[in-house]
Amino acid sequence: MTSLPPRPKRFPLSLDRLAPARPSAAAAAEAREPLKPQGHWQQAAAIKARATTPSGLGLDSAGVRQRMVQRLRREGLGDERVLQALGTVPRHEFVDSALATQAYEDTSLPIGHGQTISKPSVVGRMIALMLAAPGAQQRGHLGKVLEIGTGCGYQAALLMQLSKQVVSVERLKPLHDKARANLTGYHQIRLVYGDGMLGHRPSSPYDSIISAAGGDDIPQAWLDQLAPGGRLVAPMTAPSGRGQVLVLIDHVRDGAGSRFVRSLHEAVLFVPLKSGVL
Repeated sequence: MTSLPPRPKRFPLSLDRLAPARPSAAAAAEAREPLKPQGHWQQAAAIKARATTPSGLGLDSAGVRQRMVQRLRREGLGDERVLQALGTVPRHEFVDSALATQAYEDTSLPIGHGQTISKPSVVGRMIALMLAAPGAQQRGHLGKVLEIGTGCGYQAALLMQLSKQVVSVERLKPLHDKARANLTGYHQIRLVYGDGMLGHRPSSPYDSIISAAGGDDIPQAWLDQLAPGGRLVAPMTAPSGRGQVLVLIDHVRDGAGSRFVRSLHEAVLFVPLKSGVL
């Protein structure tokens, strides 16, 4: 029987037969620089010193609001005082966080309890109409304002930028409470929980009255509380009975006595005006 030649030994190889591996550039760098579980505190301090606070990013930046203002200006809102107010008040702080990314679009948004925050263009238009009143032009501001329907408080915050005092009435207690929380730090605004159709007689008369809800006609209480020379702007059912239009009422007092002058403007869509409190 013929014996087979011995097979060469493959593994393990002896040390004298091992070829030294050529390290990669990364491996060589790691060999030169020992691993550190934590950077040196001086290195961390240097990184922190180089860090800068980001600006112009996010919903809290003035740039986001200015882009909304520029769009509204292009679309015809021409009162620079109103545009400045719209560029100052952070609308995203008055809507639910899930809707915050839509805050600076020209759209109405739900705020709960069947109510909405109005489109910036509509809010701006109504405030601009009040500012165009002869009395407001003479004063340079809206004077004492009565707002019907506080909602989330956004319009009240805008009105504060352009008036001497704002009295805002809300009939829904949860929204009244929400507005109170949203308007923390806003001065010259008095929030009232009550029936908006009755206005708020204790603080009357008002130089300007604005409503965020529309009914079949303007409540008599609002007219009674509108000061001579004052202006009221509110949505109302159109004369055709279909849809709503903006109604402007001026309280005129002259040699012929005191009277209310009414004019109709563009079509709008607001939540219905209701009486009572909930």
